[in-house]
Amino acid sequence: MTQRKKKSSIRETIEAVVIAFVIALVIRTFIIQAFKIPSGSMIPTLLVGDHILVNKFLLGTPVDIPFTDFNLFRMPGIRKPQRGDIVVFKYPEDPKRDFIKRVVGIGGDVIYGKDKEIFVNGRKLSEPYIQHVDSSIKPGEMDRRDNFGPVVVPKGSIFVMGDNRDQSYDSRFWGFVDDSLIKGKALIIYWSWDSDKTWVRFGRIGHLVK
Repeated sequence: MTQRKKKSSIRETIEAVVIAFVIALVIRTFIIQAFKIPSGSMIPTLLVGDHILVNKFLLGTPVDIPFTDFNLFRMPGIRKPQRGDIVVFKYPEDPKRDFIKRVVGIGGDVIYGKDKEIFVNGRKLSEPYIQHVDSSIKPGEMDRRDNFGPVVVPKGSIFVMGDNRDQSYDSRFWGFVDDSLIKGKALIIYWSWDSDKTWVRFGRIGHLVK
């Protein structure tokens, strides 16, 4: 009798672990996922060492075979990406890498940059969230950082840029992001670690990403 109870207890424990694993896998695949910010391209909005949660069901997300990069299908989202959204996506030139940038243009938009200012459909963007760390202006024929375009965003694609505008490798240099590569919209900072000071940035925890 005791041995049966022991086997039953072991079985219940295994079942509980399997169920918990499946639930966690479903949440990670379809609902929400954690990401760590590895670079400074989104400063001052996101800092190196920020850990964020990404909403995957809002914009839809590619569904891969677990622990691989093989895409099975894409879950439809509630809405399309919008200008101003901060999104995580598979880098078009290397889908094994995840990038995070801000959506500046959507399908059909005409975008150009002139002396560090961005224009969409002929109107200058108001971008209070960006920073410039280099006051010099680079001519477009030498470098697309400060002057580029105009370019037309293809339907079903987005044009993305980092908020740390002078130090971001983004759509100015490598082109557009197909909607199918978007993994989700940045939601909230749940943890932040300053590796230089080896200290938690308590003031950033719980901040919505916008």
